[in-house]
Amino acid sequence: MRVLSWITRLSVGLLCLGLVAACASHSTGNTNPHVAEAVAHAKEAVDHGGMGHADAVVTHSEASLQHAQAAKKDMTNPHLDAAIAELGEAITHGQAGHADVATDHAKSAVMHLKEINGMTPPRGGYY
Repeated sequence: MRVLSWITRLSVGLLCLGLVAACASHSTGNTNPHVAEAVAHAKEAVDHGGMGHADAVVTHSEASLQHAQAAKKDMTNPHLDAAIAELGEAITHGQAGHADVATDHAKSAVMHLKEINGMTPPRGGYY
């Protein structure tokens, strides 16, 4: 009887631990790989924009936008909507040769995309 009680307690404990781990991994927002790719490309856009490369801002913002739109098919999030709008602005201004303005929009997109994953900005912002 004691062995059965011990096994039952162990089983329930392991089940609870598994459920907690599953919930924790789901709540981080890391379940959608398109969001991570969108962040990576948006960061590249910001990096190139800082060097004055408007054409590279456009290229990476377009890639980020494609991933953000793919993520939108799987989830609804106001930060994702805001990031998509910012990426559109980054593309428009980059195509006009305004690397500085395009970079600002790409930075905003990075901020919103990171909010999807529940990341909080360090003191002073993301960049």
